[in-house]
Amino acid sequence: METGDVEELVSKLINEALTLDEVHVKFDGSQCRINAVSDMFDDLSRVKRQQTVLKPLAEIIKDGTIHAITVKTFNKAQWQRDKLFNS
Repeated sequence: METGDVEELVSKLINEALTLDEVHVKFDGSQCRINAVSDMFDDLSRVKRQQTVLKPLAEIIKDGTIHAITVKTFNKAQWQRDKLFNS
């Protein structure tokens, strides 16, 4: 599967399972980086936030389609701040 196809698949699976304001999926070699933005993360611990984003990907993680994943989660205010500092 091509990198672009895997990025689309990851985005699709996450968007079908969760109501997010934004999701950004990027592959750098075999490393998958996911940034997920939603105020739904406000009341969740860091671990619960990551579990929430990874859960819809369980099958493609299990079958080896993706294996190295970094998940960053933000509420909308945190995302705006992060974009300012990292642009």
